[in-house]
Amino acid sequence: MKKITTGWIIIVVAAVLGLWLWSGYNGLVTANESVEGSWAQVETQYQRRFDLIPNLVSTVKGAADFEQETFTQVTAARSQWQSAGSRTEQIAAAENFDGALGRLLVTVESYPQLQATQAFRDFMVQLEGTENRIATARRDFNDTVRAFNVRVKRFPTNLLAGMFGFDVAEFFEATEGSDEAPNVEF
Repeated sequence: MKKITTGWIIIVVAAVLGLWLWSGYNGLVTANESVEGSWAQVETQYQRRFDLIPNLVSTVKGAADFEQETFTQVTAARSQWQSAGSRTEQIAAAENFDGALGRLLVTVESYPQLQATQAFRDFMVQLEGTENRIATARRDFNDTVRAFNVRVKRFPTNLLAGMFGFDVAEFFEATEGSDEAPNVEF
């Protein structure tokens, strides 16, 4: 009788442990896929922005005589995004592009005749909407990363995360000095 009871206890413990492993692993996979899906939304919104920029630059070039350096920086930052391989490289490229785009927009403010053209106003409305989408996608991504990181760090799931190679995900953070307006001199 004692052997039967011990056998059942072992079976129950093994079953509970198996269910915990199965549930914990699947939860980590689901949370990781949520992070990847949120990042895909960030990429989509940045791609929308990068697709708008050549048209905006063409409109600005046609209506005003700007320093070539500003356009070169915008174009280089756009190229950096397109060639970025990892998420970290994409975040760095997006931050560089934010600065270049900010300098372009500050420069544009000095040209009232440009701001009066319908094409420019249309692009600015599209760009503003895209910037709002980017901000929302970044916020959603960071919320998803936070939930994932809590799951990866919390006991006892942290044991499974370590066993199966789930690492803490990186947040999308603003760069130092991004709260200051860009300085443009003529």
